[in-house]
Amino acid sequence: MKYLVKIFVVTFFLIICTYASADQKVAFIDMTYILNNSKAGKNAQDYLKKTFEQNQKKYLDEENKLKSDENNLLSKKSELSKEEYTLKANELRKRVMDHQAKRRASLDKIAKQRIDARKVLLEKLDPIIKQYVDDNGISLVVDKKIVFAGKADLDITNSIVEKLNKELPSLDLK
Repeated sequence: MKYLVKIFVVTFFLIICTYASADQKVAFIDMTYILNNSKAGKNAQDYLKKTFEQNQKKYLDEENKLKSDENNLLSKKSELSKEEYTLKANELRKRVMDHQAKRRASLDKIAKQRIDARKVLLEKLDPIIKQYVDDNGISLVVDKKIVFAGKADLDITNSIVEKLNKELPSLDLK
């Protein structure tokens, strides 16, 4: 009898809790889509991709020049004295290390610009989402990555992208 009363009380509370939360409105949002397909996100990605490709081309040309200098030095090894060869080899090593440092710094700069652009987008996105939630009486917004299934009308991604495009048409990544 004692267990029957406990089961009844637990079941009663579960039913009440379920009923109380039934009128909670939930929506989901695709953050990756927003970051990649908003105007500011697309512009930032295009700028970073263009900068990366330009840097790759520049550094590839420089690498080819260093390789040809190395081949020239190796072909002249027998003609040069040991001291001259060592001096030129050390100079070439120094140029290679400088090249690698510049390339690494360039990649780090692009990575930092990407992080900064993402941060600015997220900072602008946060109040837009909060305002949308308040205006539409939404109780919970969940990222689409963790949603297994849901109705299409619960997806607020496109509405948020439109508002973000109006609020932040582009980013300054210089």
